[in-house]
Amino acid sequence: MNGILVIAHAPLASALRLCVLHVFPDAATAVAALDVQPNVPPEETLQQARLMVAQLGTDQTLVLTDLFGATPCNVAQRLTEGIPGRLIAGVSLPMLLRAVSYRHEALDLLVSRALAGGTQGILTVNITAPQNQSRRNHDQNHHDHQQ
Repeated sequence: MNGILVIAHAPLASALRLCVLHVFPDAATAVAALDVQPNVPPEETLQQARLMVAQLGTDQTLVLTDLFGATPCNVAQRLTEGIPGRLIAGVSLPMLLRAVSYRHEALDLLVSRALAGGTQGILTVNITAPQNQSRRNHDQNHHDHQQ
């Protein structure tokens, strides 16, 4: 089984973990969250992240972070250089839920599933027509309705 560590600006990491535990209460030992606080040196945050990975006690870790190039991501990059794991930036709740659902799969497949969860979780929601159904324009061209 893979461990999952979310490293994000405070309080996002903890909030995402709480949402996941609402859906998957059995995942409490598999998902950890590190909220990066303002004015905390990156070295201190990196040490906390290393401790959390060790506490997960898994062979491999998927690290999810919020924003590429920001401090949480920079810390996560340094963390994943020294552990068997992978890093994805741009964490969202759909991505994290998908990752938790498939945490027992091989790490490369888990990464693919997490990325799919993130991209498939982005939708334009139409409030006037049923989801995923096109609205028909009532025009005079009947050829558009032929099959």
